[in-house]
Amino acid sequence: MVRIRLTRMGAKHRPFYRIVVADSRARRDGPFIEIIGYYDPMKEPSEIKIDTERAKHWLQQGAQPSDSVKRLLQKAGL
Repeated sequence: MVRIRLTRMGAKHRPFYRIVVADSRARRDGPFIEIIGYYDPMKEPSEIKIDTERAKHWLQQGAQPSDSVKRLLQKAGL
């Protein structure tokens, strides 16, 4: 199964996250299929950038978003 989820990047105590499409069996920071955006919770207000066309494509293909990505997609208006 393919999932849309976050992968952690950044330094210790300064995280930011990439929104990636990955196989559900792959580890959190492991191999992924495609990067479709990023989320930076450290900025004020938090910064969310998502390629909505690619996100729609993957959702139509049956990719399941994680709970946190589902919330971010709603904030982005998807």
